[in-house]
Amino acid sequence: MPELRRVVVTGLGLVTPLGIGVEPSWTSLLAGQSGVRRITQFDASAFPTQIAGEVDGFDPEAFIEPKEVKKVDRFIQFAIAAADMAMTDSGLKVDEESADRVGVAVGAGMGGLPIIERVHSVFTEKGPRRISPFFIPSVLINLASGHISIRFGVKGPNLAHVTACATGSHAIGDSFRIIERGDADAMITGGTESCITPLGVGGFNAMKALSTRNDEPEKASRPFDRDRDGFVMGEGAGVMVLESLDHARARGARIYAEIIGYGLTSDAYHITSPDPGGDGAARCIRMALKGAGLSPEAVDYINAHGTSTKYGDELETLAIKSVFKEHARRLVVSSTKSMTGHLLGAAGGIEGVFSVLAIRDGKIPPTINLDHPDPECDLDYAPHTPRERDVKVSLSNSFGFGGTNACIVFRKFTG
Repeated sequence: MPELRRVVVTGLGLVTPLGIGVEPSWTSLLAGQSGVRRITQFDASAFPTQIAGEVDGFDPEAFIEPKEVKKVDRFIQFAIAAADMAMTDSGLKVDEESADRVGVAVGAGMGGLPIIERVHSVFTEKGPRRISPFFIPSVLINLASGHISIRFGVKGPNLAHVTACATGSHAIGDSFRIIERGDADAMITGGTESCITPLGVGGFNAMKALSTRNDEPEKASRPFDRDRDGFVMGEGAGVMVLESLDHARARGARIYAEIIGYGLTSDAYHITSPDPGGDGAARCIRMALKGAGLSPEAVDYINAHGTSTKYGDELETLAIKSVFKEHARRLVVSSTKSMTGHLLGAAGGIEGVFSVLAIRDGKIPPTINLDHPDPECDLDYAPHTPRERDVKVSLSNSFGFGGTNACIVFRKFTG
């Protein structure tokens, strides 16, 4: 069996409710700023939830030809923008010789709801002849990867993961495996999402999953806090460029971190609720650590799934304590969803980027709004303020509906 190759992160791109670009988003995150506001994309006055983490000031024409903008849904626009940032950041150039050794894997959890809702209204009011010929390709989830592939001329693996809130992490993890086993030298990978729409918000409201703290939007996302009342929807994209270490070294690339472990498991319990013992999440973390060849004591920071839901927060805490034992009290856990909201299919993408930045800067972002910790959530969640810490190893957790779990282990690159 061929020797597995080492895989490193060489480029980062972000579009988030905290800013457009990596540094604006990261700066706001470390400052403990919330990106949650009143919904502006539609009139939400009749909805129980009227708040979300919207991306403010995004101009798709800064990344896409004006005539092409209306042909793609907002989630694809975000994906193209984040991929463009990541590729520029990495300095990776694709030519005819290298094209079939570079791939793309960018997924989404729900895809093109905004255009689906808009076109359905046109259909019901004006009939089938008024449906745009661009409708189908504008909403298909794999068209995010498709557009990125075309944009950069990459002809290697072309994938789109759809695993609810674990999407971005599964895309990154599977891209890691693709490079590790030699099926590509580089991958553009992550997650994207934009479904702050009447059906998106209304559907989650019907499940009683969303916060209704409409009078205090910035305080609505409260992971691990006893007063949390549901998650807050967010939108955006997180994309990174992964390369084999040899490929990155050969072109003199800057290396942010190394990916060394990946876990993926299923709860096999319920379509929306996590396993009541946290078993699926715990097995996923163990699998990632085993693949990384690390003991639990090696982990310094966990970017938690931390959605601000009662069972999700409590059972993730239980899973962490199950795996890390006494070390669970020494490592730092935080939920950046307290500031971004929950980006669903994009969550693992942006949180993977945040986990890498924690290693780069030796700074752990806080969990804001953690004013009264849930007694069942009794770890160090870095409440309110960031932590200075030499982060050698970070773990990013993502758990989705359907009981699907993904965990990624990043390590400081030392040569």
